[in-house]
Amino acid sequence: MIASIGPDQIFTKNFDTEIPSVLIHEIIDGKPLYRKGYREVLAKTKKIEDIMGSSSLQAFLITYLTIWIGKQIDDSRYTILTNEAGLHIDKGNNLAGDLLIFDNQVLKIEKINKKYADVPPKISIEVDIDIALEDKFSENAYISIKTKKLLEFGAEKVIWFLTESKKVMVASAKADWQTYDWNVDVEILDGITCNVGAYLKEKGSEFA
Repeated sequence: MIASIGPDQIFTKNFDTEIPSVLIHEIIDGKPLYRKGYREVLAKTKKIEDIMGSSSLQAFLITYLTIWIGKQIDDSRYTILTNEAGLHIDKGNNLAGDLLIFDNQVLKIEKINKKYADVPPKISIEVDIDIALEDKFSENAYISIKTKKLLEFGAEKVIWFLTESKKVMVASAKADWQTYDWNVDVEILDGITCNVGAYLKEKGSEFA
């Protein structure tokens, strides 16, 4: 999912060249945030398709969360969107979500179309970071600003699962943000919980 609705080529001050919009993962406050590996593509040491996919661990966890939550969620009340679902917050902010849960009264069927969703998810779940962290953001700064954007847009809860630190961060507008080891039960919504660490251990993963 390309979080850009502008022209096919975007010029930035970072390079003396035009950067294809396919290399943009998100736009925050009007600034493009590029996919991991985009420098290698510009240097022609990698092809665009080499950097478009998730790691197998990231994809494994997103799939687990989607199936696990999907089995328990009331689909008459909620809709799940995944696959880097695009969110258009406003003119300068286009985000991508690993797993978004919408209230069906907010994301009505007529809003499901060929454009980015322009209404807030109830729950936003992210697994790892897909942008190149450069002088614009540290990891913590990126997580913080994206989380704030989602909460200000109207999301009730934002959950981050981070494979490097094996942590889960849970943020809501009505409570202090909390960070835990990821081998604890985390409530998604309506009593639905998940435990990423326990799931990986059960599967025999070295990352448990």
